Amino acid sequence: MPTPADAAGFQAAAAAPAAATGPHQSSWVDGVFYPSSDGKPMAENMWQGEAIRAAAGDLNVALPDALVAEDILVYPERGNTKKSRAPDVLVALDLGTYKRMSYFVWKEGKPPDWVLEVASQSTKAKDLGEKLRDYLEMRVPEYWLFDPKGDQFPPGMPRLQGLTLVDGSYLPIPTRVEQGMAVIRSEVLGLDIRRDGQLLRFRNPATGQDIRHQAEAENDAVRETALRKALEVRADQEAQKRKALQARVAELEAALERGRDNS
Repeated sequence: MPTPADAAGFQAAAAAPAAATGPHQSSWVDGVFYPSSDGKPMAENMWQGEAIRAAAGDLNVALPDALVAEDILVYPERGNTKKSRAPDVLVALDLGTYKRMSYFVWKEGKPPDWVLEVASQSTKAKDLGEKLRDYLEMRVPEYWLFDPKGDQFPPGMPRLQGLTLVDGSYLPIPTRVEQGMAVIRSEVLGLDIRRDGQLLRFRNPATGQDIRHQAEAENDAVRETALRKALEVRADQEAQKRKALQARVAELEAALERGRDNS
C-alpha cells in the first residue's frame, strides 16, 4: 500500500519539468511551462487539411535539411505563455530537423523564415488581420496566404498571396505569368510557388522540375511496381515458350535420328 511519503514523491514527480529528449523539445523552458497546443484543430475542413498536409509534404521533399512543421505553437517572447501563434505550415532554415514540441524564437535565435496560413471560414479574418500583425512583429521574412476553395478572401484578392518583409512592413511579392499560370518566387525558400487546383505546387527554379505531391509519388510507385511485375510475368512466359520450343526441337531431332537408323 502506498505510504504518504510515496504519495508526496508521486506529486513531486508529476509537478517536475519533463526531461527533454532533444534540443528545445520540452515544453518547460527555463522553469516556465509553455503549452504545446492551443486546443484548436489543425483544419476545419478537408480542403484546408489537404492543402496543409500537401504543402508540408512537398516542402519536406524540396528542403530536406530545413525544419518544416505543421501547426506547432510559435512563442515569440521569453516568459510570455499567453502570446503564441500556430502557423498552418512553417519553415525554418539552418536550425536542424529534429522534432520540437513548440518553437521558441529566443531559443532558436530567429523567427521562422517562412509561414503559410491556409484560409477557412473561422480563420480568414485573423489571417488578414491579427496574424499578419503578429508575424510582422516577429519579423517573419515571408508570410504566405492561400485560399484553396477560392471563397474566403475578399473579392479581387488572389487565392495565393506571398508577402515579404521590407523596411518593417509586408509588401506583396510580384506575380509573373507562365503558360497561363500565376507564379510567385519565394526568395527565402528559393522555390517558385503556384496554385495547382486546391493545392500548392512548388518548383525548383534551378532544375525547372515540380516537386511531386506525395500522392503522385505513391501512384508512380504503384505504377512502377505493376509495370515491373508485368514485365516479370512476360519474361517468365517468354522463357516458358522458349523452353517448350527447345523441347519440341529436341523431339523432332530425336525422331529424325530414329528415322535415319531405321533406314
